Amino acid sequence: MDLSMRWLADYVDCGCGVKEFCSEMTMSGSKVECYNEEGDYISNVVVGKILSVAPHPDSDHMVICMVDVGEDEPVQIVTGAQNVHEGDFVPAAKHKSTVLHEGKPVKITKGKLRGVASNGMLCSLGELGLTAHDFPYAIEDGIFILGDDCDKTVGRDIREAIGFNDTVVEFEITSNRPDCLSVIGLAREAAATFDIKADIKEPSFKGIDGDINAIMSAKIHNPKLCTRYMCGYVKNVKIEPSPRWMRERLRASGVRPINNFVDITNYVMLEYGQPMHAFDLRYVEGAQINIRNAVKGESITTLDGVERELSEEMLVIADSKKPVAVAGVMGGEYSGIMDDTTAVVFESACFDGASVRTTAKKLGMRTDASARFEKGLDPQNTYPALMRAFELVELLGCGEVVRTYIDCVGEAKERKGVDFDPAWINAFLGTDIPAETMENYLKRLEFEIKDGKAYAPYYRIDIECKSDLAEEVARLYGYNSIPGTIIRGVANAKLTRSQKFERTAASAMTAMGLNETATFSFISPKYFDKIMLGENSRLRNTVKIMNPLGEDTSVMRTTMLPSVLEVLARNYSYRNPECYAFEIGNEYIPVEGEVLPKEPKRLCAAIYDTEEKIDFYTIKGIAEELLKKCGAPGYEVYRPNESCEFDEVCAFHPGRCAVIAVDSKEIAILGELHPQVCANYSIACRAYALKVNMPELMELCSDEKTYKPLPKYPAVTRDLSLICDDELAAAEIENAIKRACGTLLEKLSLFDIYKGQQIEQGKKSISYSIVLRSHDGTLTDEQADKCIAKALKALEAIGATLRT
Repeated sequence: MDLSMRWLADYVDCGCGVKEFCSEMTMSGSKVECYNEEGDYISNVVVGKILSVAPHPDSDHMVICMVDVGEDEPVQIVTGAQNVHEGDFVPAAKHKSTVLHEGKPVKITKGKLRGVASNGMLCSLGELGLTAHDFPYAIEDGIFILGDDCDKTVGRDIREAIGFNDTVVEFEITSNRPDCLSVIGLAREAAATFDIKADIKEPSFKGIDGDINAIMSAKIHNPKLCTRYMCGYVKNVKIEPSPRWMRERLRASGVRPINNFVDITNYVMLEYGQPMHAFDLRYVEGAQINIRNAVKGESITTLDGVERELSEEMLVIADSKKPVAVAGVMGGEYSGIMDDTTAVVFESACFDGASVRTTAKKLGMRTDASARFEKGLDPQNTYPALMRAFELVELLGCGEVVRTYIDCVGEAKERKGVDFDPAWINAFLGTDIPAETMENYLKRLEFEIKDGKAYAPYYRIDIECKSDLAEEVARLYGYNSIPGTIIRGVANAKLTRSQKFERTAASAMTAMGLNETATFSFISPKYFDKIMLGENSRLRNTVKIMNPLGEDTSVMRTTMLPSVLEVLARNYSYRNPECYAFEIGNEYIPVEGEVLPKEPKRLCAAIYDTEEKIDFYTIKGIAEELLKKCGAPGYEVYRPNESCEFDEVCAFHPGRCAVIAVDSKEIAILGELHPQVCANYSIACRAYALKVNMPELMELCSDEKTYKPLPKYPAVTRDLSLICDDELAAAEIENAIKRACGTLLEKLSLFDIYKGQQIEQGKKSISYSIVLRSHDGTLTDEQADKCIAKALKALEAIGATLRT
């Protein structure tokens, strides 16, 4: 919000310089970003009077002007402009002055033009940083000839002469204080900050007799989205430029002057914070105004000349046939004020902030009006704003205001007082402020204290609870005045078990040479096809993003595998010879009947090496080392079956894939990627992947480390060479031996697999080294033989016999 200090002075006199004003306003809660003076880039430019104009002896288009600039003698200035005449008052840039050229300050010094001395320059609007909107009677491609609305005192600083010397303060207004998006709102804040009275007069006008209801009608069809709609009628309208004082204030506030009626609506919006609109009654068919939702298929061409499609949830201002404005955003092309307009309807309304925000965003528009409405305005502000518009019409003499007006009321919220408890406020702030002082602060902010409650003024929509009252007291008391307090107690911040577990897992993966990555949680639905996910897979049921950046980021991922494979593919496309990557992140699984999805934590890793230095056992080793570091108990590794918990099994090579289960609960899947999946990602070598369910694994792991003393008794080693079907998994053989030997088994190692001429076709020879040890005493041969016999019996049950 840009605040004109000259405009602010109409309502409050702070009695201090701009630096102190900015500091005090910031400390009381109205943060100042910066301040500047208009035209501060202009120097040594004064009002000059042209005494004579003579042709240049060596140029057809230049003239020599003798200019009185308030010094002892006139100054000779050569110019190429054709619109200067004897007696004109013009901006004269003297020797060593500064003006603008193409938006940048430039120095002007004396010199010669075609052999004739020129001791300065006559300035155009552009060289002063102005446009024809600021001075409509001036021409943009010639010298600025000062009109009767300027001070023509010769030698006077040009900025003072034309009113281009206002000080503008830029405020950062938070979203909960829309009342401060106005001059009056900031005047109230300044009055409270400096403990002075603000002179805010109630607008008034005389008007003429007439019944507006006989001229036009207005009706609210959606009272929830429009809480109040007021309109008034002005006839015998004269469209002309606004007076200089109004143009100055609009310019200082960053608004371009247009004409008197458009300027009045902008002026009232800046002054009261209430957006307004002016309709040309000729283009309101049937003289009816209907505040309704748009009908499917309707469109409107807005004031910026763009045709926009409307949807049914959008609120519009319509006549008897069509929309003429988008409520709270922008008027229609033919509803604006034209040069030949003779009858104007002023609109002052209050629309639902969320509705305006949604509409503006859908239409790709953001206006000064929508920025105010979307923060929430109070319907009571519509009345003084409309009265002020009528007052300005009469002040400018640009029309006759019909005294009556239309006032339609929708559904307004009932506002209640907030409990005023000084003891609670002091405890909350850590202060010792007397109750009377608190009351004084609140009364300075126009609160009413009655029956133990504080009632905020209508424009303070942000006051809802005791904490809000405490904030009001604190900012006027002074944040720097609140005593510092030492934090009591001891902070016992520590990592949760899940955080520790994730760090352990990440550390283990990093130690094995894998690089941790971070990918987006939103992906493309096409990713599921790339990993060959089944059409009926539950993983295709995703959380869809309502306003995605694009199709490639339109759904939340239900599996991390595609995200990590994208990293792999990107590295391969960059010709990196190898890539070892992993990520610990969330998957997003929709829950029927619930708004929010489940977000289970997963670890996913993928690797490739163009020199084929890795294989299935590499990724298996990574998984086993991870389980070991995480403290997993005994686990099983087997081929996935039809009841596999992991839908991603389709992405793996059918013969080179395994599932890891702990206590019969599948917690990981690993293996070589399917050749087609590699092709889908343009990876022309073998690649391997691993996915681990982190919460499930954590529940099965133990944080405690159990101490095992060094063995006291010697071990017994036996070797077993077995014959079995080629399809019998080594893991199944190992499990049988472990179950049979029980606690005596200390170590089991596979050291040979053989297939050849001495072995029957379809069979294989598999050899293990078995280490047995007892913690109760030295094992005898009889005990060891008995244990091995028990193991052989268990092996025979699964089809493995001793090789002879």
